[in-house]
Amino acid sequence: MAARYSAIDIANWIVAGIDRDAGEAITHLKLQKLVYYAQAWSLVLRGEPLFDEDFQAWAHGPVAESVFHAFKDCGWNAIGRPEKVPDLEAGDEAHLREVIDAYGDMSAKQLERMTHAELPWLQARGDLPPEARSSAIIDKALMAEFYGSIYADTADGEK
Repeated sequence: MAARYSAIDIANWIVAGIDRDAGEAITHLKLQKLVYYAQAWSLVLRGEPLFDEDFQAWAHGPVAESVFHAFKDCGWNAIGRPEKVPDLEAGDEAHLREVIDAYGDMSAKQLERMTHAELPWLQARGDLPPEARSSAIIDKALMAEFYGSIYADTADGEK
């Protein structure tokens, strides 16, 4: 089944939800990680991707190339409000809010360190040096398996 959204849709929805009045901001690096975790947890919890695009194992963590190109001009600066905010189904919005609740308070560098320690990114990178360029695809099936095992371990611990 094809996903209903694009990676850009998910990124724009996340960026639009930042409470700028409260002083919140999001950088391109952090946005990539939030979009990645939104996809990973959709694969686990819902059994389907939010979008079809693959992530690549770049030096600073998982990257959806379309999101990179859409926001690359922001560099390390905060991303402004998008011109168009996609309409998502209520269940998809609830899913994204859960991801933001779980990961949104972490810094971009914390999220980068997390992805660098997790099997999907590590396996896609293989033996590459830390700063080497890579367009290696992070396998969605491995994402589902890896984060699914974390979910199962967490669920077992709550019983």
